Amino acid sequence: MGIVVQKYGGSSVADATSIKRVAQRIVATKKAGHDVVVVVSAMGDTTDELIDLANQVSPLPPGRELDMLLTAGERISMAVLAMAIGNLGQEARSFTGSQAGVITDSEHGRAKIIDVTPSRIEAALAEGAIAIVAGFQGVSQTTKDITTLGRGGSDTTAVALAAALHAEVCEIYTDVDGIFTADPRIVPNARQIPRISYEEMLEMAANGAKILHLRCVEYARRNDMPIHVRSSFSDKVGTWVVKADDVVVHQAEENGVNTMEQAIISGVAHDRSEAKITVVGVPDKVGFAAAILQALADAQINIDMVVQNVSAAATALTDISFTLPRADGQTAMTALARLKDEVGYERLQYDDSVGKVSIVGAGMRSSPGITAKFFRSLADAGVNIEMISTSEIRISVIVMENQIDAAVNAAHTAFDLGTDEVEAVVYGGTGR
Repeated sequence: MGIVVQKYGGSSVADATSIKRVAQRIVATKKAGHDVVVVVSAMGDTTDELIDLANQVSPLPPGRELDMLLTAGERISMAVLAMAIGNLGQEARSFTGSQAGVITDSEHGRAKIIDVTPSRIEAALAEGAIAIVAGFQGVSQTTKDITTLGRGGSDTTAVALAAALHAEVCEIYTDVDGIFTADPRIVPNARQIPRISYEEMLEMAANGAKILHLRCVEYARRNDMPIHVRSSFSDKVGTWVVKADDVVVHQAEENGVNTMEQAIISGVAHDRSEAKITVVGVPDKVGFAAAILQALADAQINIDMVVQNVSAAATALTDISFTLPRADGQTAMTALARLKDEVGYERLQYDDSVGKVSIVGAGMRSSPGITAKFFRSLADAGVNIEMISTSEIRISVIVMENQIDAAVNAAHTAFDLGTDEVEAVVYGGTGR
């Protein structure tokens, strides 16, 4: 049998009891004949606690030293898990991200993986050991400093290692039984999705679904690496993230037919971390919108939806609104304030009481009326839409943050995504 890469999130290794349970699952996989590589996150809320500690001693911790501090959480997990596996009679060797060959750029706090050279992992596997790798971290190709990949980076570490090792599958273990049609914390009758395409999962992740990290799914799609999302707290089958063709084939086999179309809507995602900025009274001249967006790009801020109103005939002024991560709100406002004299806009408006709700499904490509049905469900629930964005397989709206739960439930019900079976179980508390 081939190599299996397993990733365990913070809730799966939150304490000694959880670590022992995870060790038993890993050993069972090894005894089934697989070579096993394990990627671990920090235990429980360790990363948050380390960030709090850093902020207590420094109002603005240097990126290099913060990365050095934060990677300690994963190093604790990997070493303790290796000990637990050793106690079960199997040899396990722990490796930091740099020892595992995870090479990144030099951007502290949100580094990107450039290459993976897992020679030490391959050597450990060849000698019959289980390899335990600290997720979320790597080493800069240029500076040789320790770097972190940003929140959820352990997912990306796992998929990158799986691709480099030509593994059979990358198993992501979390605190829910798979990927659901909506967040079970908001929609108790959310239905588990047996298989979902990379494209749909990318849209779900990009629009707030916390079960998988966006870069992890991008890496998996690029390398055609199947992801199997499962719970470390149960033995349920979980959800497969695979090519769209494999989703259709599976659905056909499951329903006893030769061919069939994919379900119209796969799920409803939401994001509470959005903010909205409106640049009011922008002169309607060529290049001013570009100058505004360039200022944000120079500040390393990713924007999402953009809406420009038709300019008023009397004033030749227009308003430009866009959404962005709430954490980048102050940076964006500062960058735009520097443009006031150059662009000549009237004022800036900032609103962090908004959120995003999205419906995702490859089937909407060929299904008219989806937008109308979505908007009608929101209207019937008394939810007002502030902004709209679409792709081939997604429709997103910005709503008031206090209306997110109502919007998610309304859309979920409108597209009949629920189940009458046992409610989804959230075993931990983080969803990762």
